[in-house]
Amino acid sequence: MTVLAFVIGIVVLIVGLAVSIALHEIGHLVPAKLFKVRVGQYMIGFGPTLFSRRKGETEYGVKLIPLGGYISMAGMYPPSESERAAASADAQVGSVGGGVATVTQTETDQATPDDRARLRRGRFWATMVQDARAANDETIVDADDRVFYRLSMWKRVVIMLGGPFMNFVLAIVLFAIVFSGIGLQTATATVASLSACTPVSYSSQTCATDTTPAKQAGLQAGDRIVSIDGTAVSDFASASAIVQASPGQALSVVVDRGGAAQTLTITPATITAPVTDASGNPVTGADGVAETREIGFIGFAPTVEFVRQPIWDGPAAAVQNVGAVVGIVAQFPVKVYQAAESVFTGAQRDPNGPLSLVGAGVIAGEVASSPAPIINRVSVMLGLLASLNIALGVFNLVPLLPLDGGHVVIALWDGLRRAWARLFRRPAPKPVDATRLVPVTFVVVVFLVATSAVLLLADVFNPVSLFH
Repeated sequence: MTVLAFVIGIVVLIVGLAVSIALHEIGHLVPAKLFKVRVGQYMIGFGPTLFSRRKGETEYGVKLIPLGGYISMAGMYPPSESERAAASADAQVGSVGGGVATVTQTETDQATPDDRARLRRGRFWATMVQDARAANDETIVDADDRVFYRLSMWKRVVIMLGGPFMNFVLAIVLFAIVFSGIGLQTATATVASLSACTPVSYSSQTCATDTTPAKQAGLQAGDRIVSIDGTAVSDFASASAIVQASPGQALSVVVDRGGAAQTLTITPATITAPVTDASGNPVTGADGVAETREIGFIGFAPTVEFVRQPIWDGPAAAVQNVGAVVGIVAQFPVKVYQAAESVFTGAQRDPNGPLSLVGAGVIAGEVASSPAPIINRVSVMLGLLASLNIALGVFNLVPLLPLDGGHVVIALWDGLRRAWARLFRRPAPKPVDATRLVPVTFVVVVFLVATSAVLLLADVFNPVSLFH
């Protein structure tokens, strides 16, 4: 049963990822259709096509590997008539920074080994640029205005931001279900059980006395604490704060017992506890010794229930998650290096660091196969999918091609050039030829593939675990 649950968790994650990718691409598809751009394909996944169906001018389909998706828009870049002629010439071509140079065979024969190496690299990049232009030209029909590059700047930005926007919306919906639909596990003000004794200190297992202030005052399991010394309490945290701040002071505690209010007088015992910072870490003095303080203790454990949160807590959690993911993306190379290092050192992985799909699948499997109640597992799984969508949205906004953020930067730069020309009453410049950046795109893709491979190895040999 545990193995089956583990597999189900992985399947849920894969299906959730596929749905997230599908919605991401719909975020691009819908505005593209609204702005009359001709869309040839809407595909989920990569590799061989498992299923496809044409509706109108667009082919919709699913491919074998559910690790991404795309829509194929006509004329992502301006056409390149001159490049077609250059590509059909018999000359050997080299390129530096997107420019084109013709190299004769005689010049090649007379070149030094270093020069030949540079020429080979130039030909490689030039061929890559020409292939990108040729592929783009195939999507353009003569005199066709329904192309992406002809759109105004704001329309292109809307299309490219549509994908991340859908991921953020889905994340907000999932977080809203978790926070306001299911609720958060909260320690309530209702007594679950009474402590057996009063400990010597906050973290000690040794009893100072064989009774507790709660027992002596007559507090019972099932009592719901309504107020302490006239201050209303709504959960265990608020009740605990008052008790801890009142060691040795008699407190008037009103409880609801079976629907009837009763007043008890409880004097918290005084015990020592470590001083902690805002993150909950112990504070040490100049001498290196942990600092302590005296707190009140009455001795009861609270019941834990799912408490529904306000509807705005879902969006707030999404915003907070965006900040965390931005921090991870900003330190992505460092985080990947640390993950790679952990494979050889066996050091514990950062649970908040980047994961491969395998790593995310392991966590999903652990959640699904844990002994927790099913509602707890559903809540954690929804939170995991919400975080995954935040990661997809943020990562796609990185301003590098071929990511959505890179296309947004190109559109903004094109719009800025046109606005500058209008301001000074100059002729409108030609659209930006982003195919010149194909070498940069290639480097980015190689980097992403390499880091994905590193994370995959780390997740296989030193995986992150929620429960270990």
